[in-house]
Amino acid sequence: MAQRFSGKVVLVTGATSGIGRETVLSLAREGAKVAFTGRREELGKKLEKEVNTISPGAGLFIRADHAVEADNKRAVEETVKRFGRLDGAVNNAAVEGVAGSITETSVDVYRQVFDVNVLGVLLGMKHQVPAMLKSGGGSIVNTTSGLGHVGMAAMHVYAGSKHAVEGITKSAALELAQKGIRVNTVAPGGVATEMNARVIVGDEAKRAFDAFHPVGRIARAPEIAAPILFLLSDESSFVTGTSLLVDGGITAQ
Repeated sequence: MAQRFSGKVVLVTGATSGIGRETVLSLAREGAKVAFTGRREELGKKLEKEVNTISPGAGLFIRADHAVEADNKRAVEETVKRFGRLDGAVNNAAVEGVAGSITETSVDVYRQVFDVNVLGVLLGMKHQVPAMLKSGGGSIVNTTSGLGHVGMAAMHVYAGSKHAVEGITKSAALELAQKGIRVNTVAPGGVATEMNARVIVGDEAKRAFDAFHPVGRIARAPEIAAPILFLLSDESSFVTGTSLLVDGGITAQ
């Protein structure tokens, strides 16, 4: 088994399910020490046990709400305290909000989505970057969406949040390009996760959403974790400021 991340420490946010969870497990299988966050403590502790079964002592769950700056700061501090350094980060924590007409947009929903999806990424990087600089550099991957590149009716708040993260990522990549830190995004299409199941409800909607993807289906979580690991690894050492679309062809239409 390849050990691309032997000796490396990575922090993954929003990791108690879906893409984040699969990313944590994939990193552990490839030799990383992995700290990861979530708001659901029971699921977080369960994942910590799974990681430590793969590699004893390699996993650390940290309960965190990434809309809160103190939690972002503490996540980095606890990672460094436990593992001694920080080499990579995946800012994956996100919420979908509520689909609906723009004429019925709720200010509360907007604030919830942007506080987690956008402010959470900004605050994450704010505290991750200094720790990475002390470790000699690293790689940051922000999870966005195909909806960070195109629109979708009734999903304007979520799509807007992901467009924002794409712009933030490009700007951060330019700022850090000569400091040894690369910053990129992975932009998935639909993925078989809890979030997707909350948004796409009913057999007819599921069939339509599958058909929205030119490949005829949504992705599995490992199909998104693999590109994330590529961008974290030295294999992508000349890649920064880019968005890796893993969307089943959505944005090619």
